[in-house]
Amino acid sequence: MAVDRLLPTDEAHELIALARDVADKVLDPIVDEHEKSETYPDGVFAQLGAAGLLSLPQPEEWGGGGQPFEVYLQVLEELAARWAAVAVAVSVHSLSSHPLLAFGTDEQKQRWLPDMLSGNRIGAYSLSEPQAGSDAAALRCAAVPFEAGTARGYVLNGSKSWITHGGVADFYTLFARTGEGSKGISCFLVPSDLDGLSFGKPEEKMGLHAVPTTSAFYDNARIDGERRIGAEGQGLQIAFSALDSGRLGIAAVAVGLAQAALDEATRYANERTTFGRKIIDHQGLGFVLADMSAAVVSARATYLDAARRRDLGLPYGAQASVAKLVCTDAAMKVTTDAVQVFGGAGYTRDYRVERYMREAKITQIFEGTNQIQRLVIARGLTG
Repeated sequence: MAVDRLLPTDEAHELIALARDVADKVLDPIVDEHEKSETYPDGVFAQLGAAGLLSLPQPEEWGGGGQPFEVYLQVLEELAARWAAVAVAVSVHSLSSHPLLAFGTDEQKQRWLPDMLSGNRIGAYSLSEPQAGSDAAALRCAAVPFEAGTARGYVLNGSKSWITHGGVADFYTLFARTGEGSKGISCFLVPSDLDGLSFGKPEEKMGLHAVPTTSAFYDNARIDGERRIGAEGQGLQIAFSALDSGRLGIAAVAVGLAQAALDEATRYANERTTFGRKIIDHQGLGFVLADMSAAVVSARATYLDAARRRDLGLPYGAQASVAKLVCTDAAMKVTTDAVQVFGGAGYTRDYRVERYMREAKITQIFEGTNQIQRLVIARGLTG
């Protein structure tokens, strides 16, 4: 069912309506086929880009939509309610564009941002490594400076892991080691056709099957020095500033998943009968659905509070961690309860709720596990 939203402008209402229309016509008819066959949806992201849905929160001067973050997140939620894998990739694209937008020079922005935000290209975020997930400061992928005549740049060697859209994206925001310790990491904008860059086979995941997640391998790959974003050694600051926004993206995706599961369970409960009554009329099940609805509504309010703080230029890192924690835990609970509403049927692939439950699990893990979010929140309480 359509979500009753409080939006700041008439344009925002129009954008939500557009997102629903595109999601219903472009995503919903093909999601089951692609998720079951684990095939990439060629052309889908181009259609989202043509509709202006890939770069909504970025400034108009660079080709973005110039929308408040609270509006962008609610668009993302609408996409996730139809296809979580696609919504995650849209969120990652925004995450990948953030470092250049926030830390790039005017010359770098003029050269690359309009193309990145045009809707014709999709980006990926390359921070994690096999031995450096939550502990980003432990990464080993190295960027060693070189000079050859007038050319200056870096030689990249090492591997990265868990890259959403790996092997398919047009550009990669890479974090690599240029020195010692936590202040020895730098950020680079890597083109997908860089010599010496290759990708592993897609991971065999529990969910989000239609969009690949891969490892990347850099083997003496030379990148121009002008593709370093920010100062040398500023990489972790850049990475963490982007992750606050990325956590809100995942929170919105989680709420979209939970809303979809609630809608499916409510529809089924209104159609299925036992003992001569609709199962929703049995108090035990009706209360389960009521708790599911309350969880979705409260989770949405949590991520919107953080987003509105961001839009006002206020600190929002702690609120982003709270939103990521609350929304993804809610999604896991709501999707699990949706399977329960369906009974044995919910455990089969005949219904979408079993997919929603599998997809909800990863939202508690990426963009910082929920244990990391609790650590961030707890540290904030100590001052």
